[in-house]
Amino acid sequence: MSNHGTIILASASPRRTELMALAGIEFSVIPADINEAVLPGEEPAEHVLRLSREKADAVAATADGRFFIGADTVVVLDGRIMGKPVDEAEAFAMLSDLSGRSHEVITGFSVCDKISGIHINRCVRTEVTFKELSEREIRAYIATGCPMDKAGAYAMQGGAVHFIRSICGSYTNVIGLPMTELYETLCHLGALNVDRL
Repeated sequence: MSNHGTIILASASPRRTELMALAGIEFSVIPADINEAVLPGEEPAEHVLRLSREKADAVAATADGRFFIGADTVVVLDGRIMGKPVDEAEAFAMLSDLSGRSHEVITGFSVCDKISGIHINRCVRTEVTFKELSEREIRAYIATGCPMDKAGAYAMQGGAVHFIRSICGSYTNVIGLPMTELYETLCHLGALNVDRL
């Protein structure tokens, strides 16, 4: 699908790249390098919206292109942001906490039109429910190495696909980019050349 001006994805995530490609969007990837620490008192939705805008703006400031997309995803349990585990023990603790319970996956994304100066920032929430996990299942998953660079210590599209009992909301949001909402936003900004029926 052609675009009206270059679209840049400000993310190093291979999962976001795959989702954009699946949607047929022509784009380039330039990862943003920003501090992703949570600020004191920052709510999860505020956090992902701030980071997504900072990522889009950071790349837009130095790169050619017109439309810049930043995104950030967090796993939230009982109001607490679960980041990427620092070691296997923390990964085990996170997965044990998620076992048999529901949590939220929240993604913020920002689209910056460098020419007009317009920013559109959106936040999408999805409820995910895990089945009860045995200690053996958790340890086997950790042994794959998959949890170590994932928020909440799991990836639905990876070895944790059989952990998930149900999803209420956007499936692609859980992977890291709510594609329906992003597509609508890009169309609204005139970033995509879409033939309407």
